[in-house]
Amino acid sequence: MKKTLISVFVLTLFIAPPSLVQAEEDAHNEAGHDHAAGGDNHREGTGEEDEYEGGHAEEREHEEEEGHGHEEESDGGHEEAATASINAKQKELAGIEVATLESKRVDYEIYAPGELLTNGYTSYHVSPRVASVVLRRHVELGEHVTKGQQLVTLFSETVAQAQADYRKAFPEWERISGLGRSVVGDQRFNTAKANIEAARATLLAYGLNDDDIGALKASGVGSLGEYTLRARVDGAVLTDEFEQGQRVEAGQPLVTLANESELWVEAHLPANSDIVLKQGAEAEVRVAGRVAVATVSQEAHTIDAVTRTRIVRLELDNPEDRFHPGMFADVYFLFKTREPVLAVPESALMRGADGDWTVYVEAAEGEYEPVEVKLGRSIGGLREIFGLTAGQRIVSRGAFFVASEIAKGGFDPHNH
Repeated sequence: MKKTLISVFVLTLFIAPPSLVQAEEDAHNEAGHDHAAGGDNHREGTGEEDEYEGGHAEEREHEEEEGHGHEEESDGGHEEAATASINAKQKELAGIEVATLESKRVDYEIYAPGELLTNGYTSYHVSPRVASVVLRRHVELGEHVTKGQQLVTLFSETVAQAQADYRKAFPEWERISGLGRSVVGDQRFNTAKANIEAARATLLAYGLNDDDIGALKASGVGSLGEYTLRARVDGAVLTDEFEQGQRVEAGQPLVTLANESELWVEAHLPANSDIVLKQGAEAEVRVAGRVAVATVSQEAHTIDAVTRTRIVRLELDNPEDRFHPGMFADVYFLFKTREPVLAVPESALMRGADGDWTVYVEAAEGEYEPVEVKLGRSIGGLREIFGLTAGQRIVSRGAFFVASEIAKGGFDPHNH
């Protein structure tokens, strides 16, 4: 039975129905057609790809043109945004001021702090030449004295010995000089002369004057050791820092006298200042609300070790005694540029994002654009500039507000 079934199955496989064979052939023919069509498609594919790539090329070109247009539009937007439009109300609220640039010679000032001092050539410090004790004072603080007036009387053992030496040398000299050189001989004459001259010079060195020395020649016994210091110049007593009975050392100042009709003004300029000040140049001095004119007299050639400043000394006439030593002063040196210059206030200058200095120029009413400039000299409160021309109108005040308005667009005002 099994063998019969197997035979029937094998026979069925070998004797396939015509429809099945036809279907198989049709499928084979369709496959061949598809393969041929695929070849055609492959041959035509080059044209299709070219067309596709051409389309993409056109799209890319179109996109590039559009992109280029966007860039131009963007650049154009920056060009427009590089200016600030400010209406009249904003201008008033921001305190914006516009000025026309002019090429002209500029009068300007350079400021320096200063102090009034006594004139070192007309003032005098009174001090003992040897250690002494104060016996009496004869003047008061602020008193005006004249040359030769008594100031203070002191006592000194050293002065007492010098006075005694003079008293001993004077009679001997008086006798020998009366006899003459031919009688006493050269040696004795010269010795007596040297002794009296040395005694006199010592007393003068200790502060005694001719009247004091003359009194020692008188007969009788006087108080040795006492001597009086007198005024060497006319002036006012500026200091008298001592008390009666006080022992003072040699060289210790007791009284300071100064003729205040002419004072010194010491102005302190920065160490790196390169201004040239000629002798006799004028400067304006402002002291305690008063204004006077002083003239340059001297200039130090070293930098002050304490203040690290350059010191310029001026002479200030003070006939009415309005100014006094120790007062602080504001000194303004007066200058004028030799040639016409373009200069703007410091408030007109702004730093750009790249560090360059910028001035804002009025392109039209209410329209301001940044222009980079180069800086020159500092001329008082002005600064010399290069890069603009006379006649242009610039923002002289309120430049910060203009810069802020431009910066609101989120770009660099210099289009960098």
